[in-house]
Amino acid sequence: MKILSAEQLNEADKITLENEHISSTRLMERAASLVFNEIHTRLEGADIKIKIFCGIGNNGGDGLVIGRLLHKYGYNVEVFIVDYSDKRSDDFLINYDRYKKESSSWPEVIEENTDFPEISPGEFVVDAIFGIGLNRPAKGWLAKLLKHINNSGAFTLAVDMPSGLFPNKAPQKDATIIKANYTLSFQNPKLTFFLPETMNFIGELQILDIGLDRDFLKEVKAVAQLIGKREARQLYRPRKRNSHKGDYGHTLVVGGSYGKIGSIVLSAKAVLRSGAGLCSVYTPKCGYQILQTALPEAMVITDKAEKELSEIKPGLEPDVVCFGMGAGKSQTTANAFKALLEETEKPMLIDADGLNMISENMDFLNALPKNSILTPHPKELERLIGSWEDDFEKMEKVKDFSKTNDLILVLKGSHSFVFSEGNMYINNSGNPGMATAGSGDVLSGIIAGLMSQKYEPLVAAILGVYMHGLAGDICAEEMGVETLISGDLCDYLGQAFLALEKE
Repeated sequence: MKILSAEQLNEADKITLENEHISSTRLMERAASLVFNEIHTRLEGADIKIKIFCGIGNNGGDGLVIGRLLHKYGYNVEVFIVDYSDKRSDDFLINYDRYKKESSSWPEVIEENTDFPEISPGEFVVDAIFGIGLNRPAKGWLAKLLKHINNSGAFTLAVDMPSGLFPNKAPQKDATIIKANYTLSFQNPKLTFFLPETMNFIGELQILDIGLDRDFLKEVKAVAQLIGKREARQLYRPRKRNSHKGDYGHTLVVGGSYGKIGSIVLSAKAVLRSGAGLCSVYTPKCGYQILQTALPEAMVITDKAEKELSEIKPGLEPDVVCFGMGAGKSQTTANAFKALLEETEKPMLIDADGLNMISENMDFLNALPKNSILTPHPKELERLIGSWEDDFEKMEKVKDFSKTNDLILVLKGSHSFVFSEGNMYINNSGNPGMATAGSGDVLSGIIAGLMSQKYEPLVAAILGVYMHGLAGDICAEEMGVETLISGDLCDYLGQAFLALEKE
């Protein structure tokens, strides 16, 4: 699914009105009616107080339509107009009059020096104050109103997006923002929904298709692509019945050091679980017995050194090298890594200590094969690209780094991001249970295993991140998020592939 900017969505509105020969008021009625339907379906006529806070722009117009329909169906609803400006949108004014005609009373107006309405924890609040139209932070009494709603303890539903958030830029550090329990957003998601600094304001997210112009949506260049099951299925290639292990590639996992052999056990197991035909592991001598015992399916080659990598001479030609997990970053190991980079021509996957060695020896970037994949978590990323002011600046810096160095970056997090050639892909699988030691090692193995099966590196990264999250979701459904450990992700990969294949 495409993630679009506010400007692109406004253009989609405009083109839809022209092509369908309808008014903006009718389009507003269509969109807001879908919000009403979702509320009505969930409340089922329940006797609950509903308070709707409407701004004086189009988001407020949506709120007035929702209030009118709720009133029509007998709900206990109060509508409040948040009067923060002398300007009103035309569609707001039209729906303001319609609300009065059908409810027999004007909405109550909230303005500066007005006492805020009391909100009890058991009530239902609809936030329709700003939507995507906000261009400056809420200040003064407006900020106090947003805090009043947040502090009420009431269930809060945001229409299109929580008030106080910007669709295309980061909020100020001290900004006051509605913290929604649920957000019903129109047509396409916004980037701010998925960024670490802002995603907690969204609550549960649902996208409502309001029927904007299909041709425009198909042709417009997305800010980013959201990767869900439908998108992942399009990337997946089922196996042919007549095949053998040589058809699915050979991955070499290189890493480990004394006390950190478990990381490459996890990566190598994930390589095999993701479908690679062969997996070899190159490790210090201290890892030999552990690997042979823990993973008999993998071949093990040992370094001449006992506790660290001193040279990397596996004596084979794998389809992909996956490097860095548990490797440490001693000068001896860094020298071995540099030599490996200079000898390798095919795209590699670099994780963990491999990333840390690159950040301490930036000239290593010049030796990295093009289209190699780096998989940093936020701290590893900061060591690579430097600090950033906010998540939007971070996204731009990662895009530039990826494009300048001809690399693919997988930025791990609640919504992992994949960057390539200036494009951004946002993963929509996974859960908090995956915030556990070794989860990233499993991800590296999955992606490397897909690369060895001749998936293009970008496809392997996008599909691998999704499958990693899907395995975690299936596992969490059965075990809960607290008990999930990284080894479970390998064990549930099979169920994840089965789920991907099912319609």
